[in-house]
Amino acid sequence: MGRRGLYAEGMPRHVAVRALDGWHDPERVFLALAVDSATAVWLDGGIDAESGRSIIAIAHDASRIVVTGSDADPDHVLGELREVLQAETAAARTTDVSRDTPSEPGREWQLARGIRHLGDGPQDRVAEPEATEPTALGWLGWFGYEFGARRLGVPVAAADTPEAAWLFADRAIVFDHARRTVHLEWLPSANADEWAVQTAAAIGGLHETSGHASADEASVHGSADEASVTGREPAAPRWRHDPSNYAAMIAACQAAIARGDAYQLCLTNRVDVDVHPDPLETYLRLRRTSPTHHGGYLRFGDVALLSASPEQFLLVEPDGRVSTRPMKGTRPRGSTRDEDEALRRELETSDKERAENLMIVDLMRNDLTRVARLGSVHVPDLLVTETYPHVHQLVSTVAARLRAGLTAVDAVASAFPAGSMTGAPKESAMRILHELERGPRGVYSGVFGSLAVDGSADLAMVIRSIVLTPAGASVGTGGGITALSDVAEEIEETRIKARALLAVLSGEPPAPIE
Repeated sequence: MGRRGLYAEGMPRHVAVRALDGWHDPERVFLALAVDSATAVWLDGGIDAESGRSIIAIAHDASRIVVTGSDADPDHVLGELREVLQAETAAARTTDVSRDTPSEPGREWQLARGIRHLGDGPQDRVAEPEATEPTALGWLGWFGYEFGARRLGVPVAAADTPEAAWLFADRAIVFDHARRTVHLEWLPSANADEWAVQTAAAIGGLHETSGHASADEASVHGSADEASVTGREPAAPRWRHDPSNYAAMIAACQAAIARGDAYQLCLTNRVDVDVHPDPLETYLRLRRTSPTHHGGYLRFGDVALLSASPEQFLLVEPDGRVSTRPMKGTRPRGSTRDEDEALRRELETSDKERAENLMIVDLMRNDLTRVARLGSVHVPDLLVTETYPHVHQLVSTVAARLRAGLTAVDAVASAFPAGSMTGAPKESAMRILHELERGPRGVYSGVFGSLAVDGSADLAMVIRSIVLTPAGASVGTGGGITALSDVAEEIEETRIKARALLAVLSGEPPAPIE
């Protein structure tokens, strides 16, 4: 386990907040402040987002960083993350006041109790909050698939990427897309107040233009070696399982289902590409071609996760409300509007796709029941169609309230790996898939996001993602196999899901719908 910069225990601390003037595009801020950072996290609410938030955190010399491989005990890692969160939660709540900082008359926002606002203008005042919002401070990072599998005692193949990688963000830049506001949050320490002053000045000095920063702006510290927009011949992708092998794996899944060993199996494939592009430049291309509400750029040294994930794994509110949004059932976008609408209707009426989604809804209800208050688990949304740049998806929502004394970490421990990436029953499905897939999933089909000091969490599935390592780039793809699955359609689904990611690596974005 890698650990760095654990600073000494001291007096209890609060969360400090400073509102900035005006709106600043997260991409410009990241390019200005984090372009050369070896460890940095950008949880991205999406290009041109009108809701949600984005968070930027950059490691500093005293940052706590936890990076683990297969030699670490998953329960020990979860315990360490939980211990730090509990200590900092107590500290963050010692100042029992709230501040609102209107950026203009009549426009206000509040943060959760225990947050102190440090302002320098006459508009600063104290008010009891009408509503609370979660803090951005806490652990930001990912759990890979094998982390969860080993914790359940399921056989795994050794991954070449960290099973867990987390940065404790004791300072962050937060962008509220709905309100078009930006503020800083930090836990005061020897140099954090100075960070706030310097960061506010740096962001205030940025010159906004009417357009977004171009991907070329990320090249000031080095352009992509390969698979860039230079027109160089792209490297050929290498699929772990070719179509004939994948077809045989689908048949084996259906045989297991016929035997009663599983109801559904989320079979996956992996694509490796021998390219070494600049991580940030690649992410900027990805967020343009695949905009989504849960994007992410997470860099831990020479490993980077670039995600355009559309699937939320867990959302935990500070008051203990918890929800998960399993995404099962896929159709590609059409090349014309009529074809696109026909594919959408086909998805909505498909017995196979609806059954696939319902099985995972049932599994996630069971997972949340283990940590939920009695009778609180419910399904507020069932089989809703959501449309993304490259696919239509069936999405459901399962919600509950955590039992007293349990935390977001307990919810993760109960529900991870996510049923939408395993199948059902979960452990039986994972054992079958281990034998069939014959290789690690790595970061793919894990989760990434935040575990905050106020008890909240926002974690997304690692799907529609690129992982960059010194060995090259990899893309995971897959789909849920049921007794009704059509082999050709399942193989094509894996291609559809990987296509946009491989296009980004080759520098050739897919054409939009006419």
